[in-house]
Amino acid sequence: VDDAIVEIENIARHIRMGKSAYRAAMDAADEIGLAVIAITFTIVEVFVPVSFMGGIVGQYFKQFGMTVAIAVLFSLLVARLITPMLAAYFMRAHGHEEEKQGIVLRGYVKLLRILNWGPRLTRDTLKIIPQGRVWQPRVMSYVTIVLAFFILMASTSLIPLLPTGFIPRGDESRFVLGVELPPGSRLEETLAVTEGMAKTIRLNKDVSHVFVLGGSTPTGSLEARYASIYVNLNKRDHGLLSGITNAFVNGINGLFGTSIPKMKTNGRETPQWEVENAVLPTLSNLPDLRWYKVTERGTREIEFNMLSNDPQALAEAVGHLEAELRKEPILRSVMGIGALERPEVKIVPRTEEAAKLGITAAQISQAVRVAMIGDFDPLLAKFNAGDRLLPIRVQTPESARTEFSDITNLRITASNGMTVPLSSVADVTFSQGPASIKRLNRQRQATIGADIMPGTELGTASARIIEVANSLKFPASVKIQESGDAEVQGDINREFVKAASLGIVLMLGVLILLLGNVFQPFAILLSLPLSIGGVVIALLLTNRAFSMPVIIGMLMLIGIVAKNGIMLVDFAVERVKHGMSRVDAIVDAGRKRARPIVMTTLAMGAGMLPSALGIGEGGEFRSPMAIAVIGGLIAATFLSLVFVPSFYVVMDDLAHLFRWLFGRFVGATDETPETSVEDLAKQQSKTDLVLEQLADKIEEVEDKVGVAMGGRSKRGPLKAAE
Repeated sequence: VDDAIVEIENIARHIRMGKSAYRAAMDAADEIGLAVIAITFTIVEVFVPVSFMGGIVGQYFKQFGMTVAIAVLFSLLVARLITPMLAAYFMRAHGHEEEKQGIVLRGYVKLLRILNWGPRLTRDTLKIIPQGRVWQPRVMSYVTIVLAFFILMASTSLIPLLPTGFIPRGDESRFVLGVELPPGSRLEETLAVTEGMAKTIRLNKDVSHVFVLGGSTPTGSLEARYASIYVNLNKRDHGLLSGITNAFVNGINGLFGTSIPKMKTNGRETPQWEVENAVLPTLSNLPDLRWYKVTERGTREIEFNMLSNDPQALAEAVGHLEAELRKEPILRSVMGIGALERPEVKIVPRTEEAAKLGITAAQISQAVRVAMIGDFDPLLAKFNAGDRLLPIRVQTPESARTEFSDITNLRITASNGMTVPLSSVADVTFSQGPASIKRLNRQRQATIGADIMPGTELGTASARIIEVANSLKFPASVKIQESGDAEVQGDINREFVKAASLGIVLMLGVLILLLGNVFQPFAILLSLPLSIGGVVIALLLTNRAFSMPVIIGMLMLIGIVAKNGIMLVDFAVERVKHGMSRVDAIVDAGRKRARPIVMTTLAMGAGMLPSALGIGEGGEFRSPMAIAVIGGLIAATFLSLVFVPSFYVVMDDLAHLFRWLFGRFVGATDETPETSVEDLAKQQSKTDLVLEQLADKIEEVEDKVGVAMGGRSKRGPLKAAE
């Protein structure tokens, strides 16, 4: 859409100059062609590196980057081929029209001249200037550059005020709970507890269905004391009209403290997080269980791994940290996983007595296993049921498995064929052991997880957990590191910096090739940071966190902001090649390119407005991205229109400085050197003089030829010798 707006506005300008629609379309396409190509390839170079991010982060952005890059390439074909053709067919010329400049445009042109003003210096004022030369340094351009850097520093100083997160809270009309009973609990006990939880949850009017899966965690781990509870809510109304109206009413009520009633909706009006805040606290009163909320990615809202080679130190550290974090008001349902111990029967063979009877540790293990759970499936006897074989599993009654005396009296077959009780060859005792053993990088692993209370973001909660952990001063063998969403969030920030840096380097290379200048592309790239202030202020005003959607929006802004600079600098470069002074060229570029730049900004902002209001399913994810884009667009558009001309002048001065310093080391080129307006005027006067002399000679020759043919001279009598 941006390319089409630029093309059509440029064609309309040529039509107002009195050209036919066909000629205007051809001339406009030729005039804007290089800029459109440069804009397209800069956007492609920003998004292609995003598709090659590594790790888990790359899975989020792989399809996104390639899709945008290919779509932009197709839009280039449309802008260069179809748009001029349609414009030539549908648009009509209405005769020559004088270019009208409104008060805003006239004020903008005056501002550009003020910001790029400089005193005219001659040999009378500065002795180092050669005789007959005039030097006009653009002092205000450098003052404008300093002002731009102050704006950038002020924008970056606001970044720490933004909370950071991974993915914004969404309203999926569904949430999942994991339930854990004490070690040793039976499946019947798990069923009874979860049924009570389901009844409590169903009391809420916004809950439609509750499904309980016993004996399994939400991530698929099987154990009798675990359960998963899936809670489905009534669908929320995502209508466009009600969404816009209620968002506007909420803003008015929040701004002025009024109580204007909202528009009635056909669905759930309570947000999901408010339903969770009403339901989950009622479950905290149930005894002998732990529950936790699971995200759609199968993790806690915030997780940290604790690693150690010392199981005892790890268990103590997890217990202390869990106790301290339960005091934090920004966290809920703090739980340590992986360090719990459960009761168990420990059997330790007495090797000397067992060896005298010819009994091995493997025999003891097999006898206990067969008695408790039966033999391995391949070793089980089979019953032929006709069309299939049914395994026959033999094990001791459950009552015998729960009696300690029955376990110690298990009979073990000795080498002489006699059987002896288990207690005669092994020590059988009650003990405690880990409920499960998990390892990460060959170290014992325990996980601390928690839910984040509404109003708190992932970055704030993560920083607080690290602060509490550092205050406890764990043993040197215990380490704590981010996991889950907190780990992915850090990876996204690092990978985004790498991808954006690579994209900017590629952008610089393409701009150098297209503009044929090493320094002018920097005038375009220096405009990119100008959007940071708009992004930060927009997020602060709307109370949004810096999250993954905002990163996507900033990637879009890199290409959009570069487009503004390319349109201005490319136009100025072309005007300088046609003999215009650089200041006049960049002012003319601002006058003729300000309108399409503002038009594309308004079109982009209007297209992003419904997403910024969070309308439709998944609106919570798209809203921060749209808000960041709109804020960055507004700031970058107005700042680039003001500062890019100064960037252009300063980069041109820098190019002349490098040419003066290093030009003596470079051989002559075949290219025609740049000529100033004064030099062009002198060359034109010399050319006019030569043409006048040539005309006199031609007239003199014509007279001589006429006399020789018998005619009379127009210039008077000629000598006979002549």
